[in-house]
Amino acid sequence: MTNWLALHFAALRHAARRLARTPLGTALSALVVAIALLLPALGYVLADSVAQLASSLSGQPEISIFMEMNADSAQTQNVAAKLRGDPGVSALRFVPRNEALQALASDASFGDVAATLGNNPLPDAYVITPRSDSGAEFERLRDSVSKLPGVAHVQLDTEWVQRLAALVALGRLSIAILAALLGIALVIVTFNTIRLQILTQRQEIGVSLLLGATRPWVRRPFLYFGALQGALGGLLAWALLLIILELIRAPTQQLADAYGIPLMLSNPGTLETLALIALAGALGWLGAALSVRRHLHDRLVTD
Repeated sequence: MTNWLALHFAALRHAARRLARTPLGTALSALVVAIALLLPALGYVLADSVAQLASSLSGQPEISIFMEMNADSAQTQNVAAKLRGDPGVSALRFVPRNEALQALASDASFGDVAATLGNNPLPDAYVITPRSDSGAEFERLRDSVSKLPGVAHVQLDTEWVQRLAALVALGRLSIAILAALLGIALVIVTFNTIRLQILTQRQEIGVSLLLGATRPWVRRPFLYFGALQGALGGLLAWALLLIILELIRAPTQQLADAYGIPLMLSNPGTLETLALIALAGALGWLGAALSVRRHLHDRLVTD
């Protein structure tokens, strides 16, 4: 076990020295990896911030039921009785038209508008809280309530939040596809980099194999080279991500405040940062493994 660890440590040290001998090439390769990782990482942070916004705004979903302006008390009471008897309704609240007008007048955004109104144009309304938050149950309640006499309109108060959540889900799927494509590109880049390394050291590798070196012994430094190169790119991507978030945080906050949206961009946490670096290192290791497996078994090292 000790000998096995020593071999791997020696291979890691050899790969690190090889990276250190070419600082410019190492920096450029890490920058390529960082730029490829930066796009999905930034998209993930933005999508996560929007998802938190949707979660904070959704609250308890409700359905608003607006009565017709000429609905009489019998129709209003009939609607209330039907709603109380529905097993899918968890809570029911009646909002008289006068109370709705007072709430509108007390709102700073609509106070001036309410003051200019003559007769009260708002109808009586009921606000119900469904017992289940499934989409099928919401549709059932909306369809059944809209057929009751005296009901003018039924509205799901959080429809726009559900649309926002669907948009976030679509964005995350798009980011995942983009990340997969860029990950494949990184594997290809590492594959070609290791191929060039093998070509450069073909004579040294051939001599080592003739002297009895095993293929795992020859392979390890290249694997660690690819992993270290990927990890350096992941670390650089994390640093660039922090810089970009710091640059766009103030303008984003100003835009959100202008629309009254509590949106806040947060930096990636420790787990996200470690996952980014580990993913970059794993992609580098995979590219190196594929390249070594391909080129240590052909004539590149035996000619």
